[in-house]
Amino acid sequence: MSCFQLPDGICEDIDSMVRNYWWGERENKRKIHWKNWRTLCDPKWVGGMGFRSLKALLAKQGWRLISVPDSLVARILKAKYYPRTTFLQANVGSNPSFTWRSIFNARLLLEAGLR
Repeated sequence: MSCFQLPDGICEDIDSMVRNYWWGERENKRKIHWKNWRTLCDPKWVGGMGFRSLKALLAKQGWRLISVPDSLVARILKAKYYPRTTFLQANVGSNPSFTWRSIFNARLLLEAGLR
């Protein structure tokens, strides 16, 4: 899941399972919802639980392409998909692999968090 973009329906099902674990039923009684889901997804230093979306896993791979450019995966992807630019300036290209398309699609999420 950290290298391939899953369909939105599967991501929603997995998120639903996580929510049910925290808020589900116990002995046919619903658990108390102390905070809304968005608050639980906030970082721990803000007061949330630090839950992340599954797309954040792909954005993390993009971050590794930027922060560890000498890794084998980063060198291979750079040579094939963006030899003359950086990851943030790269295009999806023609006939990309599923891995590259997945990481590329998470780039918007990564850019939103960059400073």
